[in-house]
Amino acid sequence: MKKLAVVLLVAVASFCLASSAFAGSLAPGAMTKCNNAKSITLENTGGGAIDRGEGNASIWKSSNFTTVPISLSPTANQGFSGDGGGAAGNSYVKMPSKHSMGQTKVTLMGQTNFSRGDSIGDIGGTVVITNTGTTNLSVNCG
Repeated sequence: MKKLAVVLLVAVASFCLASSAFAGSLAPGAMTKCNNAKSITLENTGGGAIDRGEGNASIWKSSNFTTVPISLSPTANQGFSGDGGGAAGNSYVKMPSKHSMGQTKVTLMGQTNFSRGDSIGDIGGTVVITNTGTTNLSVNCG
């Protein structure tokens, strides 16, 4: 009877862990998985002026065996000057700045109705997230 209780307890605990969402910090070079998530949120939680805050991730989706790169680099300016202009600068031609910094956070929402299987919204099944950047990423599988 005790063995049956232990087996049942282990089975229930395994089911709870398997169906729970992952939320945590992902160090550079590390990877994690989301299974049948409704949403996946990635956030750049580190970085500074020295390394330009390069928060990059590679997303592999088992639903269609594709890999999608995502860049979360809020302090990377790609070498543009402060106003984003070229040699003359935007102020010289009286045009507003078109330069913007990168985003810190992105949420991928699962989509059930699309015409092609290569959609980034196809996050059903197993999704493997690998941190390919130089800063920590926060990953939340919802």
